[in-house]
Amino acid sequence: QVQLVESGGGLVQPGGSLRLSCAASGFYLRDYAIAWFRQAPGKEREGVLCISTSDGDTYYTDSVKGRFTISEDNAKNTVYLQMNSLKPEDTAVYYCAAEAASCGNKWSLRYRYGYWGQGTQVTVSS
Repeated sequence: QVQLVESGGGLVQPGGSLRLSCAASGFYLRDYAIAWFRQAPGKEREGVLCISTSDGDTYYTDSVKGRFTISEDNAKNTVYLQMNSLKPEDTAVYYCAAEAASCGNKWSLRYRYGYWGQGTQVTVSS
């Protein structure tokens, strides 16, 4: 059974850090595009960043450049989202998604991704 499971969300103060995990089962992440999306209350789900596990190419939305990084651990079949210098506007439910391809310039299109996790809540507040 193909499954993506996110973990690591929580409450953090502005300026703090969190690391989210996206663990895959039922398939290997190698040669997949793994993206993180987020959805804040009342807003559309937006792409945050994407990694092509075949070559490590990464894509970011402008609002997280310099603060968020994505990495993979093939041995654990897991992708990580390291979030630093968090802001209140980063508050959202974060989802990971997978597609058997590379990220490419259209990485942030939700319909591309066939596999989704259940989401993990990130709240940035003092």
